[in-house]
Amino acid sequence: MQPLNHIAQTVNEKQLMTRFWRAGVQVWQARTGWVVVLAGFMIALVLLQLLMQLLLNLWNRNFFDALERRDAHALWVQAQMFVPLAAVSIALAATSVWGRMTAQRGWREALTRQVVGIWLKDDHFRQLNGMVKGTENPEYRIAVDIRVATDAPIDLALAFFSSFLTAFTFFGVLWTIGGSLDIPVFGHKITIPGYLVLGVIVYSSVMSGLMVLVGHHMTSIIERMNQSEAEFRAAADAFRAEVAPNDQKAVDGEKRGTLWLRLRAVLLWWREFCWQLVRTTLISHGNYLLAPVVGWLLCTPKYLSGAMTLGELTQAAAAFVTVQTAFNWVVDNYQRLADWRSSARRVATLLIALDNLEATDATPPS
Repeated sequence: MQPLNHIAQTVNEKQLMTRFWRAGVQVWQARTGWVVVLAGFMIALVLLQLLMQLLLNLWNRNFFDALERRDAHALWVQAQMFVPLAAVSIALAATSVWGRMTAQRGWREALTRQVVGIWLKDDHFRQLNGMVKGTENPEYRIAVDIRVATDAPIDLALAFFSSFLTAFTFFGVLWTIGGSLDIPVFGHKITIPGYLVLGVIVYSSVMSGLMVLVGHHMTSIIERMNQSEAEFRAAADAFRAEVAPNDQKAVDGEKRGTLWLRLRAVLLWWREFCWQLVRTTLISHGNYLLAPVVGWLLCTPKYLSGAMTLGELTQAAAAFVTVQTAFNWVVDNYQRLADWRSSARRVATLLIALDNLEATDATPPS
């Protein structure tokens, strides 16, 4: 059997993710009924929220069409309709938060109980302490990394499911409202069918590609930053250890040197994370500002030609932003994905170390 202190070097990404999900599936299987009911509830909420998005998008069109006609009665009717639409949308959003956090709390509790149970079994926490590279400060992994590793997948999965349905649904709105666009080229007319759909796909693909390009080091930086934070806390905790009076001064000096080295490492990786975040923020905030403008500009030729009303223009522009937001799931969640992968890997490293300890205990002495 391989030495425990070589675990961090020999376990690859696939093995870490497989071990984490194996632990996750085990706790889900133990509570199948609860998982099915809550998953069905959350899916129903996503569908209802999508319906409200469609109704609000249609309301947007009707309101601005009435505004263009200067129809005071129609504007008053639309203003009255907005109140229940907004109230239902707000209630669904609040209910979604409750459901999501209930699922996260249940998963965190079950996984934490599983890991702590193995950690405490047969005094594994004593054997693990300081023996395994990559599992330093297991208390932090249990308290913090398990929380992040169980919170993020539920948020990300629901966001991905919602984004997929939203993009698919509002593609229809863009195709119907935008129609085709005729472009004169050297005396000939080129027709682009569903040009708004094509435009949002191209735009979103460019923004997602840029985010992946500038943020591809995010996961490793976050993992090293978390590791340095854990090592800094461990260095501070070391001052509480009992030391013989004769060795007190020498040991304290060594501990002080280690503490300052760990602090330097924390600040170094924090600086690296800062610059990584600056680069990804340039893309995400630029996308936030640019997307509505691109939607309006793409709709402008149809509006100026009289083929699109003001209400249709605002509806199409709003649908463009909705679709690109859904399509840019990677752009919006890249940092969250990196945080999750980092924490999941740290939890998996601890689990694999505990697995090896259990295997060692089960091996009869030769």
